[in-house]
Amino acid sequence: MSNLLVLPILIPLATAVILIFLKEKIRLQRVISALSGLLNILIAVLLVTRVHSEGIQTLQMGGWLPPYGIVFVGDMFAVLLVMMASIVSFAILCYSFSSIGEQRERFYYYTFFQFLLVGVYGSFLTGDIFNLFVFFEVMLISSYALISLGGTKLQLRETSKYLLINIVSSTLFVAAVAYLYAAVGTLNMAHLSQRIAEAGQGGVLNVIAILFLIVFSLKAGLFLFFWLPGSYSAPPAAVRALFGALLTKVGLYAIIRTFTLLFVNDPGFTHDWIAWMAAATMILGSLGAVAYKDIPRILNYNIIISVGFVAFGIAAGTADSMNGAVFYLLHDMLAKGLMFILGGMIISAAGTDRLGSMGGMIRKYPFLGWMFFILALALVGIPPLSGFAGKIMILRGALSEGMLTLSLIGLGSSFMVLFSLMKVFRLAFWGNEPKEEQPKVSLKAASAVAAGLLLLVIAMGIGAEVVYTYVSQAGDVLASPALYIEAIMKE
Repeated sequence: MSNLLVLPILIPLATAVILIFLKEKIRLQRVISALSGLLNILIAVLLVTRVHSEGIQTLQMGGWLPPYGIVFVGDMFAVLLVMMASIVSFAILCYSFSSIGEQRERFYYYTFFQFLLVGVYGSFLTGDIFNLFVFFEVMLISSYALISLGGTKLQLRETSKYLLINIVSSTLFVAAVAYLYAAVGTLNMAHLSQRIAEAGQGGVLNVIAILFLIVFSLKAGLFLFFWLPGSYSAPPAAVRALFGALLTKVGLYAIIRTFTLLFVNDPGFTHDWIAWMAAATMILGSLGAVAYKDIPRILNYNIIISVGFVAFGIAAGTADSMNGAVFYLLHDMLAKGLMFILGGMIISAAGTDRLGSMGGMIRKYPFLGWMFFILALALVGIPPLSGFAGKIMILRGALSEGMLTLSLIGLGSSFMVLFSLMKVFRLAFWGNEPKEEQPKVSLKAASAVAAGLLLLVIAMGIGAEVVYTYVSQAGDVLASPALYIEAIMKE
């Protein structure tokens, strides 16, 4: 039992409560938020080290043993996601200092930022499905506040849409949890896995599995992503970076956990659905990414493509593809956070988000331009950058299962990512400058944050073998649910 497991949740929770009382003290809010972020990174690294050396960590709240009490579980998959979320959120926090504006800072921006992290970390670490719902709600309520903070007409319109979609998905989530409890009589995930196997998956349990798939797909943007491109375009760049790097990943985490631990006994049914949804997501996301000519929507459709690609790895279901899905998920959190920060910097420098009104920025902002170019190569999967190892493992696993069509769609979507990001690079940084020349803006603080993230993207690719040591430990638990069940139920 490890008390460390609850600290990634308690630290941002305590920070958020403290920040409520510091409304007008913006500098103090920044300092406390940054210290909290650094502390969370340290705790997350300790957790990864401990899980690597001692195996899965558990914590029973109040001493109530599973399956009756609330349990937190830290397997390698969960703690790696917590660590990457801590690093990326700290970088986005630092980017916020120079970009979010004092007005939003006075209206509890950092408080909602910390509450959102509570929901994200809690979703990764909880060991029962009802608390997964609770942490999802904490995360979503914070995101409603962050997306609407500023009160522009566009924000209010997109917040209404975002709110409605998430109310529907949360209602379905509660209904799915209730049906599942009625069917097997437990909410603890490890115990659920045992009970579903004993009951024999099929009939009503398959219907419940599809209900969970719909709920988590709405949250992850897997096929049911119609709300995402508009809603993620409304808030400022720092909030877009936070959403793009973390929120869809929580939905993907829920899909991976549900369909590698709970509903694993009829993959011919459930995983075929995931495969079809992955294919449609990659195709539609690619079409959107190449069709639009404004930076927020192009970047948002790139999120959708990567969601489809991770789902492709889940659908293949081999040990190789699951390792690839975990690796790619970690890479994507890092890369998408950086992508939205760079996108925000481009928009700040150009004074517009329309590519047609940009041009010639490479002369004024060469460092920004080349950072964007290297990131584009990483997102496409060019070796030795971080996107390569995950993609190659997913494709290798899928081809070993004979999934040729889906593999070709996955490869095609990578070319679409390249095409869409090179379009941004070409139109924003090359060609002639617009007639109305924009005054040069200072991007020093944001550039430092972006350069730090870019170094991590490069290091993750060059050090892929080291990362794989941890990723394969995560993949082992996903491929063998008995390891997860034994770690929880033995106590």
